[in-house]
Amino acid sequence: MKIDSLNEEIRKCKNCELWKTALHKVFGEGDLNARVMIVVQAPGKIENEEGKMFLGPSGKVLDELFEKAGVRREQFYMTNLIKCMLPKYRKPKKKEIEACSKFLDREIEIINPEIIVPLGYYATKYIMDKYGIKLPEEFYGKLFLGEKKIYPVHHPASLLYHEELREKMILEYKNGI
Repeated sequence: MKIDSLNEEIRKCKNCELWKTALHKVFGEGDLNARVMIVVQAPGKIENEEGKMFLGPSGKVLDELFEKAGVRREQFYMTNLIKCMLPKYRKPKKKEIEACSKFLDREIEIINPEIIVPLGYYATKYIMDKYGIKLPEEFYGKLFLGEKKIYPVHHPASLLYHEELREKMILEYKNGI
């Protein structure tokens, strides 16, 4: 299967320095025939330890947002732009995005989703650049049409630090996912 072969390449990847501190490279997971692909920046500490997507505090928030939107994780294919944890949750470096994005590009080819939902700035910026869409100042909760439909939403971690975004994020997830 194409995805298994790709995951094996990711497992062996040493294209940047992040592999040296990764306990696990976190592969995409979910429905291989999904209409919607969710793309996140990178795995966090718990995801790095367990090798699975959205297990930590952000995962709990994501599940809550999905519940409010009337959907379940199993309906989507979820993946990371960067497959290894970024030390101290720092921003990804350009060379790390360049090294890892080829894997995301292949996942998009394999899954061939109708809609790509990037969560957070870096995932959104990469996806918008990939499809030649200029990133406007305001982009969360807006649908962009092109080769693929792109619907950026706030990363669930935003609610861990900005409770005032709750209603806005619930609407984003309800309207677009």
